[in-house]
Amino acid sequence: MCYRFGLKEHLYRMRRLLPHATVLGLATFLAACQGSGVYNDVPVNTSAGSATNIASLTAVIEANPSDANAYSTRGIAYGQAGKLDQAVADFNTALQLNPQSFQTYANRALVYRRLGQNDLAVADYTRAINIKPDYDVAYVGRGNIYRQQGNFSAALADFNSVIARDSSDARAFYNRGLIYQAQNQDSQAIEDFATAIGLNPKASAPYIARGISYLAVNDPNAALEDLSMAVNLDRDSSVAWANRGLALEMLGQNSDARRNYTRAMTLDNSNQIARDGLGRIRS
Repeated sequence: MCYRFGLKEHLYRMRRLLPHATVLGLATFLAACQGSGVYNDVPVNTSAGSATNIASLTAVIEANPSDANAYSTRGIAYGQAGKLDQAVADFNTALQLNPQSFQTYANRALVYRRLGQNDLAVADYTRAINIKPDYDVAYVGRGNIYRQQGNFSAALADFNSVIARDSSDARAFYNRGLIYQAQNQDSQAIEDFATAIGLNPKASAPYIARGISYLAVNDPNAALEDLSMAVNLDRDSSVAWANRGLALEMLGQNSDARRNYTRAMTLDNSNQIARDGLGRIRS
């Protein structure tokens, strides 16, 4: 009974802590995303947002003040530099010059998300979709906002739309899996996470998510395998270490579980899953 109660509490917490998957396509900020971080909300590329690069882009704009692409490219650079107001201003100008640029709407949507203006972000993703109805980037971005807002039906519609186009977009499967997981449909979630892993085996987030669902269906061996892969891909994931500790604890390997919980606490002292696990093992 102890494990059953602990696991339910664990899943409730972890479904709130799971990384939110949002990345954009080649024409957007995702172009700057590297390695296993393709599920991060805000991919970082310091060279793209450097003062030198922005200065070069400004020179291009001064030479071509009617070039919408130049404003859009500098807007991306401002976004990478964290200068979000300047980014929005450049995207606004780019859209005045070229109102049919669906990529620019998607880029501006990401900046609005970073500013916490999700309604404006959804509106921009919708504009991008109206211009290009098969633009997967916008469906994934909008669906992820809907998912985070708890509007699962709208989110599923967007992710299903991407998947129905025979998509190889790992993000759509991952995000749909998170919805199934939140609805306690862990078998379906595991299938979607497996597809996401097959499409992008170097991202840690789907391994973490699938590991949590394996814990939910009482398969700690499979969970341990996934969570071990996750910590190999991302040594700094407190979420992965804490869940790996739980899998080890369920397997009766308390010494190893303690080390994993301790590692998770070292990375994030507020990790309640690790804190609870250490409390159980010590008691």
